[in-house]
Amino acid sequence: MANSVYHSSIEGAQHGAKSLAEFLAYAKRSGAAGAQPSNYMLQDGSGFKSAQEIRAAFSQAGLRLDGVSGHCPIWVHTTAWTGSPTIRPFIPAEVAQKSPAEIEAWAEDYVLRLLDLLAELDMKIFPMFWGVAFGWEAATGYPWGFWAGPGYDLLKEGQERFVTKTAKIRAHARQLGIKLCHEIHPGTAAATADEFLSLVSICDGDASLAVNADPSHCWEGESFESRFLKVGERVYACHIKNHTVRPGLPVRSMEPNWSKRAMQFTDLGSGDLNMQRYAELMLQIGYPQRYCKLTGAPSAPLVVEAESAHKDLDFTSADGIAYVRDHFQWPAAAGSFEDGMGA
Repeated sequence: MANSVYHSSIEGAQHGAKSLAEFLAYAKRSGAAGAQPSNYMLQDGSGFKSAQEIRAAFSQAGLRLDGVSGHCPIWVHTTAWTGSPTIRPFIPAEVAQKSPAEIEAWAEDYVLRLLDLLAELDMKIFPMFWGVAFGWEAATGYPWGFWAGPGYDLLKEGQERFVTKTAKIRAHARQLGIKLCHEIHPGTAAATADEFLSLVSICDGDASLAVNADPSHCWEGESFESRFLKVGERVYACHIKNHTVRPGLPVRSMEPNWSKRAMQFTDLGSGDLNMQRYAELMLQIGYPQRYCKLTGAPSAPLVVEAESAHKDLDFTSADGIAYVRDHFQWPAAAGSFEDGMGA
C-alpha cells in the first residue's frame, strides 16, 4: 500500500541453513519487501562477501537491505570471559579451542570487520544482543541477595566489565554512525528496560547504544508497553514476534524441548500478544520515523522472526511475512480524527 509506514521483512538468523541467495529467494517468494540477513550469510571463507556482491544479491532479488543481524558474534564477545561452552555453536572449531581471552579478541576483531562491511553497505542498523557481561548468577535474576559479599560485587564488576569490554566496538560504531541495537532479552547484559538504561548511563549516554524491539521476550512481568515506552527514543530496529505462556507450567525450568516449555514462541496471529497494539506502540514511540530518518528508507521494516515449537520454520516465517503484509500496511494518521468535526 502506498504511504504505508511499515513494510514486511524477515530475520535471517533462524534460516542459517540457507545461503544468502537462497534466503533472499525464499523471502521474495514469501512476499517480503526486505530482509535482514545474519552475519553468517555474508561470510566468504575467513572474510566477508564484498559490499558489491551483497548489493547485487539484494538487487537481483528485488529486496531492501533492512539491517544485518549480528546477535551471535556480539553475544560470544561479551560472554567468552565466563568460559561457558554455549558459545561454541557460533564460532569456528579451531577458535573454540582457544582461551576465553583469545576467543574474546577474535570476536571483537570479527565484529569490527562486520561493522566496516555495514558502513560500506551504507547500513546503519545492527540488530544484536550483548552477552552475559554481569555473569550467569545475575543473569538468572534469582532473588537471593548473594550478588555482593566478602570481596566481590557482581553488579559493580559487571558494569566495569561492560564499559571496558565494549569500548572499542562502541567507539567504532559511533564513528561509522551505526546503531548497536540490543534486543532486550533474558540471558544478556540487559533483560529489562531499566537494565538497558543502566548500560546507557554507565557508558555516559553513548549514542551507539540502541534497542531492537521485540515484544515476545516480555513474559515475566514487564509488558511490551512498559518496556518500550521507557526506551522508546533508542528504538531503531524492530522484530515482530508472538508468544504464549501455558498456564500451570514453570516458566523457568531445565527443559530443552520447546514443545514442553511453558513459554513458547508462536505464529503472529495465535499468540497471547496483540500485534496491532505493538505496531501502534512502535509508531507512538517514533520507531518508523527514526528508522527512516537514519537510513533514508521510505518505510520501516517489521522484521518477522518466526519461531514455533510445533510448526515448520519456513511455513511459520512465510505466514508471518503474509501477516505483516495483510495487517500492517496502513498509513499513519496525519492528525486527530477530531480535526474535521464541525467544519
